[in-house]
Amino acid sequence: MSARCVAVAVSGGRDSMALLHATLRAAAQVGIRVAALHVHHGLQPQAEQWLGELQRRCKRWARDGAALSFHWRRLQGRPAASESVEAWARRERYAALGEMACEAQASLVLLAHHRRDQAETFLLQALRGGGAAGLAAMPRSVAREGIAWARPWLDMPREAVEAYVRRYRLWHIDDASNDDPRFARNRLRLQVWPSLLQAFAEAEGSLASAARRAQQEAACLEELACMDLATACDGDSLDIERWAALSPARRANALRAWLRARAGRGASETLLRRLLDEVPAGRSPARWPADEGELRRYRGVLSWSAARAPSMRPDVPATRTIRILGPGRFLLPAWGGVLHVEPVHQGGVALDRLADARLVPRRGGEQFQHGRHGVARVLKKQYQAAGVAAWRRTGPLLYCGEQLVFVPGLGVDGRALAPSGVPQVGLRWEPVDMPGETP
Repeated sequence: MSARCVAVAVSGGRDSMALLHATLRAAAQVGIRVAALHVHHGLQPQAEQWLGELQRRCKRWARDGAALSFHWRRLQGRPAASESVEAWARRERYAALGEMACEAQASLVLLAHHRRDQAETFLLQALRGGGAAGLAAMPRSVAREGIAWARPWLDMPREAVEAYVRRYRLWHIDDASNDDPRFARNRLRLQVWPSLLQAFAEAEGSLASAARRAQQEAACLEELACMDLATACDGDSLDIERWAALSPARRANALRAWLRARAGRGASETLLRRLLDEVPAGRSPARWPADEGELRRYRGVLSWSAARAPSMRPDVPATRTIRILGPGRFLLPAWGGVLHVEPVHQGGVALDRLADARLVPRRGGEQFQHGRHGVARVLKKQYQAAGVAAWRRTGPLLYCGEQLVFVPGLGVDGRALAPSGVPQVGLRWEPVDMPGETP
């Protein structure tokens, strides 16, 4: 990345063309290159025409002496059945912008959102029932994966941007989809804003100011959640007793932050209310499905699994041979997971023993021994003693000849441990979702 190049996300609309023009003028004074980044969403029939015109405008500015390069991407795929077009386009757009910024060696990407956009976002989040994090709307700047995303015009009124466009007579796209009432932001902009501004002339500034206060409050809540989770967490899991000892408000705040860290996204209020009511109320093992994973209560802790462990398909062979000649990942779709083979100095299996191993389904009655001097006991007893949840007991048993070598969730059998000094590997089973598998 280079501090001598700044990127501007350019849709071709009024706001982004104004920001690109203003950035070019400022960058020329300090010798900084500018990269224009355009995303072709493939959703509008005029998109190809817009792309061509935008390329021509940028080439013209470059011929006139601007240090400007143009980059574009066409999005592939379509939204999932349960996903809105707006959410899909936003996610894919930012991914594409990040790729192009790296290509241009720009560590800063400028976005053309202004004060009216911020006020609209605040209202939309309020109408969706958003809390402080949602009402905080759009941050002025944020760093993600080595790229700084900034909105330099977030406090600028829309009228100022329109005046800039008129002053420099800037070409821009008029997207007809902005008048489509199927989209929530369009309905707000076309049907609500005119009446709102007529009744409350300062609405735009007031709502943008409320968003700034919500940002501060959200930051405070995040700091409080970090303090509470430092006490309530047991590794990646949540210790239910320590978490339940918090006040109701802090309990909910900590749970939101914990779920967001595990799942990478905020939890729905429906799921949150259910967890707050049900998790502390029982002790027996339990599961709660989430959008892209599952929550599990077992022995006093709440854990998150990003993918439900699939049941073994009925056509899994009774026995399957596997040749393990070195470290690596062995994807086993029929078993619904991956066998990780990793080099270790001790506590592993001699590598030369695994050239002719067998994967065998659990039938019952098998015995496993913890450590060299442990006592062999049936798997069920060993699982219970080790506190291994039922959903972590899936996957094949690995044998070398007639000797049990490895058990998912328990590890290498003590009777199969390699002596010191012998090249050896450790084994680890990871259940994962497989395409076409039924969870």
